[in-house]
Amino acid sequence: MRGALPPRPTSRDVAERAGVSQATVSLVLRDRWHGRVSPARAEAVRAAARELGYRPNVAARTLRLGRSRTALVVVPALTNEFFARVHAGAVRVAAGDDVGVVLYTSPLETGPARDPFASAGATLDGVLASSMAAEALAVLSGEGLPLVMLDSEPGAGAAATVNPDIAAGMRLVARHLLSLGHRRFAHVAADVDSWTFRERARVLAAELAAVRGARLVGTRRAPIGVADGVLAAERALTAAERPTALVCDDDMLAVGAYKAARRLGLRVPDDVSVTGFDDLTVATAVEPELTTVRLPGEELGAAGMRALLAALRGESPGTTVLPVELVRRGSTAVPPGPAAPGTRE
Repeated sequence: MRGALPPRPTSRDVAERAGVSQATVSLVLRDRWHGRVSPARAEAVRAAARELGYRPNVAARTLRLGRSRTALVVVPALTNEFFARVHAGAVRVAAGDDVGVVLYTSPLETGPARDPFASAGATLDGVLASSMAAEALAVLSGEGLPLVMLDSEPGAGAAATVNPDIAAGMRLVARHLLSLGHRRFAHVAADVDSWTFRERARVLAAELAAVRGARLVGTRRAPIGVADGVLAAERALTAAERPTALVCDDDMLAVGAYKAARRLGLRVPDDVSVTGFDDLTVATAVEPELTTVRLPGEELGAAGMRALLAALRGESPGTTVLPVELVRRGSTAVPPGPAAPGTRE
């Protein structure tokens, strides 16, 4: 992906280049090879390390010695209110355990994140990352450095995963709209290739497939933002078969849907119902107020930090799923015309 740095070389790469084992690499680079490794092999390891630009993982060594007590928190952006809440929750728990937090934003989200400490050689105890692919954190997490993922695919190479119940959230949205009588849906989907958005699409499709006559008349993808939400919603609302409900992956996309409806002379919710996801402050700033899924952002960050601290103690936190809530407000109503029966197959 544009702007990404190549992966940082590992001790395995050095071992392969020098034709030795990783244990030998560790002995040589920690200067414990004397009497255990021949001088020729030691020099071969040092030469391979120089050629590859390898630097030992100081953070993992510090973790074993227990000196650093510093965690790296990685989020796509702090301009998004949800990630600011995640950061606040993580800092609160870390402070209670006398652990420092370093914040790093990686707007590429699913591409490889750059190492912010490539030149500083800083030490870290672990990494807490939100809404990213685990493989994107390979450079940041280093060798053996505990990684806890938030709002990400469970078990994807992390020591633990903490997720809001995304499936339940989209299920609540779909069933709420179906109970009102909606049968023609359009999905204004976030144009981000990550587990959390794939899960929303999967559940929405499954819920509609379970109700006779319900169907998805279109999916319009857009980067998360109001302007892009406007364009995506306009395309959905001017399609040959107009939906009676717009299901948006994010509150900012939903605000864009409001603007698109108004530009087309449509009223929310009289002509089209709109739902969001996150329950950001903007959800109550628009008129009518937005029906949306409330995600526990601050508790997500707090639970993630607790899981990371548990991993640092040698425990296995596993996967944690946090409950979510559908907040019903004025942006949803029965569709125009006669309501369809609410029979589920």
